[in-house]
Amino acid sequence: MSDDRARVRERAEAVLRRLAGESARLRDDQWRAIEALVVERRRVLCVQRTGWGKSAVYFVATALLRHGRPGGVAQGRHGGQVAQGRHGGQVAQGRHGGQVAQGHNGGPVALDGSGGTTCGPTVIVSPLLALMRNQIETAARAGIRARTINSANLDEWDEITAEIAAGTVDVLLISPERLNNPDFRDGVLPRLAATTGLLVVDEAHCISDWGHDFRPDYRRLRTFLAGLPAGTPVLATTATANARVTEDVAEQLGDALVLRGPLDRESLRLTVLELPSPAHRLGWLADHLERLPGSGIIYTLTVAAAGETAEFLRSRGYTVAAYTGQSDDAQRRAVERDLLDNKLKAVVATSALGMGFDKPDLGFVVHLGAPPSPIAYYQQVGRAGRAVAGAEVLLLPGAEDLAVWRYFASLAFPPEEQVRAVLAALSPDRPLSIPALEPIVDLRRARLELMLKVLDVDGAVRRVRGGWVATGQPWHYDAARLRRVAETRAAEQRAMLEYAATDGCRMEFLRRCLDDPAAAPCGRCDRCVGPRLPAEVSAPGLAAARAFLGRAGVEIPPKKLWPTGLDAVGVPLRGRISPAEQALPGRAVGRLAGLGWGARLRALVGPEAGDAELPTDLAGAVIEVLRVWAHGDDRWPARPVGVVAVGSRRRPRLVRGVAELIARTGRLPLLGEVSPGASPGSGPRGNSAQRVRALHGAFSVPAPLAAALRDLTGPVLLVDDLVDSGWTMAVVARLLRQAGAPAVLPFALAVTV
Repeated sequence: MSDDRARVRERAEAVLRRLAGESARLRDDQWRAIEALVVERRRVLCVQRTGWGKSAVYFVATALLRHGRPGGVAQGRHGGQVAQGRHGGQVAQGRHGGQVAQGHNGGPVALDGSGGTTCGPTVIVSPLLALMRNQIETAARAGIRARTINSANLDEWDEITAEIAAGTVDVLLISPERLNNPDFRDGVLPRLAATTGLLVVDEAHCISDWGHDFRPDYRRLRTFLAGLPAGTPVLATTATANARVTEDVAEQLGDALVLRGPLDRESLRLTVLELPSPAHRLGWLADHLERLPGSGIIYTLTVAAAGETAEFLRSRGYTVAAYTGQSDDAQRRAVERDLLDNKLKAVVATSALGMGFDKPDLGFVVHLGAPPSPIAYYQQVGRAGRAVAGAEVLLLPGAEDLAVWRYFASLAFPPEEQVRAVLAALSPDRPLSIPALEPIVDLRRARLELMLKVLDVDGAVRRVRGGWVATGQPWHYDAARLRRVAETRAAEQRAMLEYAATDGCRMEFLRRCLDDPAAAPCGRCDRCVGPRLPAEVSAPGLAAARAFLGRAGVEIPPKKLWPTGLDAVGVPLRGRISPAEQALPGRAVGRLAGLGWGARLRALVGPEAGDAELPTDLAGAVIEVLRVWAHGDDRWPARPVGVVAVGSRRRPRLVRGVAELIARTGRLPLLGEVSPGASPGSGPRGNSAQRVRALHGAFSVPAPLAAALRDLTGPVLLVDDLVDSGWTMAVVARLLRQAGAPAVLPFALAVTV
């Protein structure tokens, strides 16, 4: 090692000690990455296990690049000078003779990190707010000033932009979505790219559509990379990239040094417990959570399951909190802080608390339901055991997991005809917002937004103020590639089932899924050393879980606004729904995605279910929901005076049976049903606008029912089997109100979410 490189390493070790403590030492691969970034100004892809110290690499590199000493010039790999002053002096040469980097102060710059600022700020593209907050706190320990521009701090953007211009920000963290915000993309990004000293792409597997967590906004990094001055170092990091994803990311970086290490996690003890029902799984947690070491994370597959699990565990005396994408930012900050401060035994979270959340002493990760990919699973369990000798990792899979997987698979890139419909609807000079596009194309909003982002990256559309425009560029629908990606996702799901059932080492299985050539038996998991955690559920724990999950009743919120853009497709509805035409808040037995009644309801009203009689247990649940609604704390405003059924072509026997049960039990007249027309608007619809478009004019109120409604003095109970979008209830309630019903109380067996 040359004297210059030795001095750089000495300074790097000093920064690391400020970052991680006096006993910290750089690993060989960490130093190799820092050397490539700081001395050679290369592009580097680090594929290293969680806890290896990827963030240490970019924070140490930032400290060296930002605070180099004016003086001599370090040498690159092939003898070219590596750094140079910004306003004069010699031109620095990189690996192949290209200009590499410039300092701010003029003249050549040494890289031993002992003097004034030499490079622009490090820009870190980071996918999650939780991850950004962790990184800002970590940077501060090394004396690095980090700021973030994200959707939660809009009022600070101007201040932060001014600080960047003044050179007082060492690290700027941005989300990939920010790269295509029109104001940021056109006003901030060009200047930022021109002055960036180091670009870091965190969780770089998100760049690849082969990866388990592809995010099209990451593909916009091509534009950022193209705008960087020649020789600006780039670091991409991930713990979850198999060989195909690694190759894809490296190709997009261009001429990258790939540093891939073994992916074993010596502190993790992996276990799978196959328990027969959601009640058994919740009962197990109630019995054994206290015995798990320290504090940890309980992952669920859905928002509903996270809320239910947290509520149940709190009822059993545990200090837990829920954390989902629907939690507001202040709530998530508070939960993160309480977990970091060990004020909580566990956070019950969806994947919203995932990539990069850093609590070194996290003692356990439990999955209540299996994620659809062993690679995603490896990433999430990697939150545990970073700075403790041992951490428990437990998977509690359920039969209901497959239904959740199918739902998420349905959000994949749409068929070509739907894509072409969007492209045909867009013009080059008249922006359309996503709500304005929804009446035109039958896609859920999240799926439509994903499609537009991919088309934007491909150059076919562009996001501007006011929405999206077409570019007029030719675009090819790559059906073969999309089919291969879908096949990869299906293979990942099969692999996750195999992980739960394998007789071999579980850590070795996960490492092989990640193409780790060093994969070998770990000697720690339940397959290597036998069960560490008991499978028994106590009778009291099981009884409490069954009682909790057996509770019935969720609210059906009323619709208050019509979807945007209906007038463009011939539906004369817009703005607020008149209070005189609205439904009141309603009730359903449960959620299709819920842990309690979910499985029974999916069998009765799920996508594959036909018509049937109402089972006895659900009949009892219907009566119980109505009893609580009538006499509980959040009771209906007035007792209904009649029952009306929503006419159903798919499940007429079921809907009529529920209406008859309610009328008979409540001693109410069954007034009739709202008739579905020749085209009743049944079947799935991608978004609210499409659903209302299909329902408008699809139902009618028969004359005898209309006559009965005009004589009523109280609300009617409107009965259906399933509330998905909620628009059937809204449209039919409007018809009943127009026909004379004083008020409408919706009731359904299930809601989808």
